[in-house]
Amino acid sequence: MKRFWKKNPLLFILIALGIIILATAAVLLLVYIVMSLWNGVLVSVLSVKTITFWQAFGILVLSKILFGGFGKGCRCHRRHFGWNEKMKEKWEKMSPEEREEFKQQWRHKCRSWKGFGETAEKNAE
Repeated sequence: MKRFWKKNPLLFILIALGIIILATAAVLLLVYIVMSLWNGVLVSVLSVKTITFWQAFGILVLSKILFGGFGKGCRCHRRHFGWNEKMKEKWEKMSPEEREEFKQQWRHKCRSWKGFGETAEKNAE
């Protein structure tokens, strides 16, 4: 099956440009909202100075670095999309002996990863 961008590369370029433009507009809007909220709320409540657009951008980048927000879970779901269905198919094709061996392997992996409590004592023996 051919991909659509191989059939029509111009369409692919237009879609890519549209995504870039929308992402840029979303970031600019978010920075404007941060600046407006800071200047509208914090100036009157905490008596801090007003900030510029670029200072708001810096605050947004700093908060991303410190707190790691902005839809982290969304990327995770996209990356592992379909994993559950693939695992169910694999599980159904296994014999009972293979299933038990698989369970034992994962129990061992999880116990060695935790490294504390009862599992650490069992690993020490």
